[in-house]
Amino acid sequence: MLEVDSVTVSAGDRKVIDSVSLSVKPGEVHALMGPNGAGKSTLALALMGYPGLTVKGSVKLEGKDITKLPTDERARRGMFLGFQYPQEIEGVKVGGLIRKAKSADGEKQTLDTMVANTRALEKSMESAGLGKEFIQRELNVGFSGGEKKRLEIVQMMELKPKMAILDEIDSGLDVDGVRLVAGAIERMRDGRRAFLIITHYPRLFKYLKPDYVHVMVKGKLVKTGGPELLKLLDEKGYSAFTKGAKDV
Repeated sequence: MLEVDSVTVSAGDRKVIDSVSLSVKPGEVHALMGPNGAGKSTLALALMGYPGLTVKGSVKLEGKDITKLPTDERARRGMFLGFQYPQEIEGVKVGGLIRKAKSADGEKQTLDTMVANTRALEKSMESAGLGKEFIQRELNVGFSGGEKKRLEIVQMMELKPKMAILDEIDSGLDVDGVRLVAGAIERMRDGRRAFLIITHYPRLFKYLKPDYVHVMVKGKLVKTGGPELLKLLDEKGYSAFTKGAKDV
């Protein structure tokens, strides 16, 4: 689903990511973990085509090179990024944004389709612990941190991406919210989609078992393993990987 080959990312004159490679197959859930400032969010933005970054190496989605494609085209091809810090946008209604995103391929929306989509959106809101009144609210305006993260999950459920990157989707959530997010991902885990979940803490994975765990330190992947790596991180933290690590 996603092939990242020797990707190096720079922000201005500063190198942030150094020669990162990973492969995510359909149906897999990968955890990307590491301390603050490791470069995890920068990698997520680079994979989504953020224009403020310089990227070397290659990124492929379903075998097709998307390294030079703009963000909107990556989204049309099935990439999705759940933001670490979702932005508030006044004047843009939640329901309007999601309807617009779902019709971005130019398909004509009939009345029956619009009614069905509204009902589906109401159901997604309910499953994310948000009332249907959120559909008519302005995007993230006045939302709590947890509500913003739940809305990111709603967007993922509605858009049904092939490759979902979730950047610290568990931050700001209480225990019920973490369980809800894990359940939503698990329900979409149908063998056709793939997930890259970025987080500091292993608590989300008490409810969702990843196939692979990657540890990033100072812009480099320093360790890849299975779910057993979570136990080591829980017991020893990142100190076992940060000692002697050099800047990129």
